[in-house]
Amino acid sequence: MSPTLLDTSPVFADPTDGLAILEQKSVAESYGIPLAVLLELTHRCPLQCGYCSNPVEMERAGNELTTDEWKKVLTELAEIGVLQVHFSGGEPTVRKDLAELIRHATELGLYSNLITSAVLLSRDKLEALADAGLCHIQISFQGNEPELANRIAGFKGHSKKLEAAGWARELGLPLTVNAVMHRQNLHQLPGMIDMAVALDADRIEVANVQYYGWALKNRAALMPTIAQIDEATRIVEEATARLRGILDIDYVVPDYYADRPKKCMGGWGRQFFNITPAGKVLPCHAAETITELDFESVRSNHSIAWIWQNSDAFNRYRGTGWMPEPCQSCAFKELDFGGCRCQAFALTGSAANTDPACSLSPRHHEIFRTAEQESATGTNRYIYRNFAGGTLEPEQQEL
Repeated sequence: MSPTLLDTSPVFADPTDGLAILEQKSVAESYGIPLAVLLELTHRCPLQCGYCSNPVEMERAGNELTTDEWKKVLTELAEIGVLQVHFSGGEPTVRKDLAELIRHATELGLYSNLITSAVLLSRDKLEALADAGLCHIQISFQGNEPELANRIAGFKGHSKKLEAAGWARELGLPLTVNAVMHRQNLHQLPGMIDMAVALDADRIEVANVQYYGWALKNRAALMPTIAQIDEATRIVEEATARLRGILDIDYVVPDYYADRPKKCMGGWGRQFFNITPAGKVLPCHAAETITELDFESVRSNHSIAWIWQNSDAFNRYRGTGWMPEPCQSCAFKELDFGGCRCQAFALTGSAANTDPACSLSPRHHEIFRTAEQESATGTNRYIYRNFAGGTLEPEQQEL
């Protein structure tokens, strides 16, 4: 049995002292502290993308961590050995203190990456972020042609994204193009890759939608066909060979057509955590959908290190000791760590069940059949993301 943190001896260190927590000898050291952490500064965003991984019940601005609270988080992360922070959202540039937070991260020696739609940026604002020490920018694109891209986003922003990418390169910032792909834009994948080359991007992430949050709500409008996935895989393989040394391509495939589950987040509580706008510390960005778990906050009297090593939510599905059959006797359990707990909860009602993406799951045939049906007969209208719980796209959208 792989060790879990539930096997540890009682913790006697001050729960607010992160370094003391980390210095304790326990099986938690097997997992260490992640090198990179995702910071969701806000859920506010001018875009309304139906594939958004934010929770359907989003945090209001009044619940967000303050500037001082985020600075305290950054300081604590640096003290316990985190090396990189990814400022995300929502749309992180709605925060008026973003440059201040990036500057604080820089002063602490943290590498900073901005994950943004870029539609609220000006050249001056981006230059201010670069001057504050921003190390990298990742810009999302919904397509390579404005009409479709703007419709998917529910916002006229495609031309601004292209402009912002140009500013990034002028300012010497490394650039990643984040291409979120689904049934309604996969035909533009070759153009998306060509666009990334034209923008002089260092990297493109071809990310097929993962069905959590708003994406689960919009699954019938997003699910690709098997033929589309096969063609996308062929396109990516060809482009990877052709553009070697010019553009790095990362490819994320959808779970619903897989035979084996992905090693989600490197395993629950093993390599990753993120912090929500209100300060909750999560093993993954979709973990709040698991309603049977309570997640500690940075506003509590516990340090981030204590939350990582000792909180019930992080320990519940850590390692392999928690696994039921068929996972417990599976030869792959130390490779995929049971797949995705959020997906298991969403599709079976229990996060402890076998991920239905796995062919050993008794529910595997159900999600495969769902994918086939929804990709063939699903709606093409999105439920646009907003704080009101979503708005159905008009039948004839004019943007």
